[in-house]
This record gives sequence, structure tokens and C-alpha cells, in this order.
Amino acid sequence: METLKKHYGKILCMILLYYTIYAGFEGKVPRQPILNETVRNLYFHVTMWFSMIFLLGTSVYHSIKYLRSGDIQADLKSYAYVETGLVFALLGLVTGSFWAKFTWGDWWTNDPKLNSVAVGLLIYLAYLLVRSSLPEEQQKARISSVYNIFAFVVFMVLIWILPRMTDSLHPGNGGNPGFNSMDLDNRMRMVFYPAIIGWTLLGFWIAGLRIRIKQLDQQIEENN
Repeated sequence: METLKKHYGKILCMILLYYTIYAGFEGKVPRQPILNETVRNLYFHVTMWFSMIFLLGTSVYHSIKYLRSGDIQADLKSYAYVETGLVFALLGLVTGSFWAKFTWGDWWTNDPKLNSVAVGLLIYLAYLLVRSSLPEEQQKARISSVYNIFAFVVFMVLIWILPRMTDSLHPGNGGNPGFNSMDLDNRMRMVFYPAIIGWTLLGFWIAGLRIRIKQLDQQIEENN
């Protein structure tokens, strides 16, 4: 019973993801012009971005915690959440590219939303370069924490605010309406919301493993 309580989050994650994948491929969806069956990608592409935002937001929390306390473990956790968040960002890009190919006719278009995402990811890749270029731990943690907070704020502006101020093919931006009752029905909502929870739980599971690995590496370095 204790083991079950300890792993209930992981069990819930696996149940929700099994449900998401099964419903994503086998469940009924509305048949809309242009979208057709590709609307199923809502369970994968959009949910990846939600998970990414939760993970990057958590990394900012730990960056702030480090700047306030100087606890190197907080910086270590922040780094792990950024790494995992970027994995989900790349998965979001891949699933989005497939969707764009089938609905817009190309893998990538000169769209403000897509270009903003690309710029935001480059900013985060620079964060990884900053960390790798600084040898001293406290200096690395301090600069990385400040940069991480800056990167998150800029990224949110790039993907949420700027695309809404101009024309965009992407749903929910530039006057192009997002998914609503015309596209979704209650059957899809019953999959979409659990999918967000499932993928987010998977992201935090992976980040937790990354944190444990980094802590073990740190212990090994200290003992040598």
C-alpha cells in the first residue's frame, strides 16, 4: 500500500497517457473542413506546449529560489526542468510540423507564431551554452538563474502576445480564432484535458529522474 501511494502520480500518468493515445487514434472526432482527421493532433501537439510551459515555469520558480537562498540544489532542479521543457518543446515542433504539412501544405511557413517559437527556442539554447561555458558552480548558477527568468518572460511574450498583434495562420492568433465549439465537442474535451495532465505528469516524472541523475553525478564529483 505504501508503494502504491508513493507511485500514484506515475500510475495516474500511465493511465491518462494510455487513454490519450487510444482515444487519439481510435476515438471519434468532429469532421471539419481542412482539419478532418488531423484534429486528433490536438491531443499531442497542443498538450506538449502546455507541458512545456508548466516545466519552464517550474524551472523559473527554482531559479528564483536559488537567487534568494543560494542553494545549489535549486539551480540543479531549475536546469533539469529547462532540459525537460526543451524536449517537450521539440516534440511540440515536430507534431506541429506534421500538422502544418497536412493543413497548410508545408512543414514550416513564414508565420509569426512559428517564427516566434523558433526565436524563443534559440534563446533557451543560448541558456544551455551559457551554462556549459562557465566553470565555477556558483557563478554558473547565478548567471543561469537570471538568464532563465529573462528567457521565460521573453518566450511568453513571443508565443502569446506578439503573434496576436499581426496576421497568423495559427489558430488563436492574429484574428484567426482558436479551437472552440465549432471545432471541438464534449468527446474531444474529455480527452484533451486529461491529455494535458498526463503529458505534464510525464514531464515532471522525467525531470525528477534528471534531477536524481544530476545529484548522483554531483555526489560522485564531490567524493573524487
